[in-house]
Amino acid sequence: MMPTMPDDLTKTIATQLGVADLPSAEQEQIIAGFGAVALKSATLAVLQMLPEGKRDEFATLAEAGDAAAIQVFLDREVPGHEAIASATVADELKRLTQSLTAVTA
Repeated sequence: MMPTMPDDLTKTIATQLGVADLPSAEQEQIIAGFGAVALKSATLAVLQMLPEGKRDEFATLAEAGDAAAIQVFLDREVPGHEAIASATVADELKRLTQSLTAVTA
């Protein structure tokens, strides 16, 4: 189940995904699915930029779940990681909206 998001944020995301006219339950399902795919894609894009020898260190930090330590690590090891992740999420959004447009056409 997707954590509750503020209504304004949900509406904005639904509009960007082109699903604002769907029932709320369907919107939430699509948004949750998109979030999972976007997070995986962004993580993979950033990990590809990590030097081979640093991937184990990243995995250890990720397993510990310390977001602050992960942020410091990525700031040090992958300068510009936030821009890489943002671009990847934008690409995923574009792919999803194209797919949804094709399905509804």
